[in-house]
Amino acid sequence: MQVIQVTDKKTVDAFHKVPEKIYRNDSNWIPSLRMMIENTFNPQRNARFKTGDARRWLLKINGEYVGRIAAFYDENYSVSYDQPTGCCGFLECINDEAAAFKLFDTAKKWLKENGMEAMDGPVNFDENFFYWGLLSNGFKPQTFGMQYNPNYYKKLFEAYGFKTYYEQYSYALDITNPDLPGRFWKIAEWVSKKPGYSFEHFSFKNQDKYINDFIEIHKKAWGGHGNYKPIEYKLLKGLIKNAKIILDEEFMWYVYHNGKPIAFYMQILDLNQIIQKLKSGHLNFWRALKLMYYKKRKVITRCRVIVMGVIPAYQGKGIESGIFYHLKKVMQKKWWYNEMEMSWVGDFNPKMNALFKSFGATQTLTHNTMRYLFDREKVFVKAPIID
Repeated sequence: MQVIQVTDKKTVDAFHKVPEKIYRNDSNWIPSLRMMIENTFNPQRNARFKTGDARRWLLKINGEYVGRIAAFYDENYSVSYDQPTGCCGFLECINDEAAAFKLFDTAKKWLKENGMEAMDGPVNFDENFFYWGLLSNGFKPQTFGMQYNPNYYKKLFEAYGFKTYYEQYSYALDITNPDLPGRFWKIAEWVSKKPGYSFEHFSFKNQDKYINDFIEIHKKAWGGHGNYKPIEYKLLKGLIKNAKIILDEEFMWYVYHNGKPIAFYMQILDLNQIIQKLKSGHLNFWRALKLMYYKKRKVITRCRVIVMGVIPAYQGKGIESGIFYHLKKVMQKKWWYNEMEMSWVGDFNPKMNALFKSFGATQTLTHNTMRYLFDREKVFVKAPIID
């Protein structure tokens, strides 16, 4: 077995071709956007390099590339736990324990050299909206940014010594469905018209205001969680710039009370419905033209909810229902969008899971964020439940 670090154009190309070998007989697999992954590993594009670092490797056996892995750490993430914790991700590997263990060993060695004492995976060196967690239930074509992998990957992770740190649940919901609970829509209409409350959608023209409002909501809504990681303005603005093709202003909503931001909701377009037709994540000139053509032809019929948060003082007041009241009007106007995936919610957040179920949402997917402790004698503790 030969481990090769990704350092030049040739090895970058090989890194992106490994999945083609793994999934060549899997009709559920949709290629990831090469540009998006390369931006993740570009210090000029990813602000996490200011507080961390990343490496990528390939595994070659008998002259053939059969696997790949990346390892990374970020000070904001690593200091959030009982031990400094780094990460691994973008794993692709043949169904062979020796090959997988060689890749895990490579990531672990580099992380240890950088002061880490554990690694989470498979995750992303970016926001947890994208490529986060190991798919363990729901092996079907995934929405844009959701991790897909063969079902044997979980056995490889567990055989190495990884354990589930938390499970991630995704839900399906059709908010235009007239069979949704009538009580839900009554609350939604009441909240949306309540004095002092206002609902407005994002605009690129005023994005600086909305980015700052999101940061304020994010801090208040998630700041009480033991593993809270603040989002930087520059990081968020870069994310919006890079992801503009999957954004729709009317799919991002803010709620204000007496002018102060109290809640946020965001869903993105499922670009995978087009990438599946292109059969490649490498957007050359002609594929980029085809992508824009398909987008204008309204080929995308599915959206993915990636974040919804309400600050604690306003939780339990039906704010989420008010957001869906306004979103329903948008969905009815843009009638070609007829599927909605709400992904993902951790098992450490029982309130949000209960909330989605109360909407009439159906759980469709399970992903697992795995953790490996370098000290094999240390007691493993799962992610704490949010109070």
